[in-house]
Amino acid sequence: MRDEPALWLFADQLGPHFHGTAGHRGRDVLLIRSAAAFAGKPFHRQKLHLVQAALYRLAADLGDRVTLIDAPDYRTGLRRFGRPVVVHEPTSHAADAFVRQLRDEGVVTEILPTPGFVLSKADFAGWAAGRTRFVMADFYRDQRRKFGVLLEPDGEPEGGRWSHDHDNRQPPPKTTRLGVPAPWHPREDAIDDRVRAELDAAERAGKIHPVGVDGPRQFAVGHDEAEEALCRFLDHRLPVFGPHQDAMLTHDWAMAHALLSVPLNLGLLDPRDVVRRAEERYRAGEAPLSSVEGFVRQVLGWREWVWHLYWHQGPDYLRRNALRAHHELPEWWRRLDADAVEAACLRTALAGVRDRGYAHHIERLMVLGNHGLQRGYDPAALTRWFATAFVDGFAWVMPANVIGMSQYADGGVVATKPYAAGGAYIDRMSDHCPGCVFDPKKRTGPDACPFTAGYWAFLHRNAERLRGNHRMRRPLSGLDRLADRAEVVAREAGRRHF
Repeated sequence: MRDEPALWLFADQLGPHFHGTAGHRGRDVLLIRSAAAFAGKPFHRQKLHLVQAALYRLAADLGDRVTLIDAPDYRTGLRRFGRPVVVHEPTSHAADAFVRQLRDEGVVTEILPTPGFVLSKADFAGWAAGRTRFVMADFYRDQRRKFGVLLEPDGEPEGGRWSHDHDNRQPPPKTTRLGVPAPWHPREDAIDDRVRAELDAAERAGKIHPVGVDGPRQFAVGHDEAEEALCRFLDHRLPVFGPHQDAMLTHDWAMAHALLSVPLNLGLLDPRDVVRRAEERYRAGEAPLSSVEGFVRQVLGWREWVWHLYWHQGPDYLRRNALRAHHELPEWWRRLDADAVEAACLRTALAGVRDRGYAHHIERLMVLGNHGLQRGYDPAALTRWFATAFVDGFAWVMPANVIGMSQYADGGVVATKPYAAGGAYIDRMSDHCPGCVFDPKKRTGPDACPFTAGYWAFLHRNAERLRGNHRMRRPLSGLDRLADRAEVVAREAGRRHF
């Protein structure tokens, strides 16, 4: 419809809930493939592939309704398009400032609320008013109540508990694989061939500088594919998702995880619909409450929480560094060189990032994040790394996850204590330690586990900063009694191999 502004969609706003609702049905759609958006940052090669393929897929799905413009940047693309546009709230501070400037210039006629999240920014502002700490469990409980999810008729939580996390912390079975139905896998097509050729050419020309290895594509890039992936999870994997969701297996990277973060974060799936359909499986007796609640908590709780904290805390949140961590990321870490790593858990997690741009939440928090915390990596640099090296990483995803939860760099605004752990946790929750060159029980000697020794070195380095945290009293008391404390600290200060 040429008599009304077109709908300009960013590459993470690609599902029907963005462009197919009653207010937009039939409206012209503008997509801009901006070279500047890809240049200058070390994005994972597969992340670039997914974003570009998703743009092409939507253009193919909507046909003549779409104008797809290749441009050096968004402003040039809009100028070439030559018509006013409306746009949904974008997903980064930089994009938000840019869109507001365009509105002041008359290029954007309206900024619409995003349908990509369940709770509005205004409602979150009301929830957050007067709070100084933002605990996810509190937010999640209120989300369940507000939207009526997994509730008894009297408004209390289904099953009598808001969280069934205690039921979902089982260590891995004594097998190499979990033994669950395989996740959905895409079939590559001509769009993937085109994208791969274009990325090869851009890399040869020095226009992009990706990390990680190329394909095969693992995640959905179109709404139909995203629906297939969701149905596969709900029908075959949700029933067994819960018990081992915190476990790690060397040869089973997917285990029973949903693997829906990419289509959700590309805007291909409506989170309201995802939550509703998961709840239906419980109501129909097709999946246990512990599994359904654990999955709902990830979508209605965690995902919404980190989105709203990104906006509520603002750009300055990225500069928080309560533990004064300033070490640069090592070259092997930045280049995803897993072969340079000897510790089996760290090598496996880093190899997953290299090969797929993906690691599940415990690998991110208790292996990669735990390593960064112990070694004092700069939290802002680590946040940028997670946002670019992961296929589901976007600007809004990582600050609360890394600055707040993983690195405790906000001093306790988000987490009640640092998520530091020694090798005993990894040994209990994975199959990585048997056969590893390091011994999780040792903190000194040539085979001392870098996580076990690193844990005590971390506590030593931050003891005075953490003494006011009541949850750290016992660990710090243990540190004070550590007979070989000086030796551990000295050896870890000089450690160069992991």
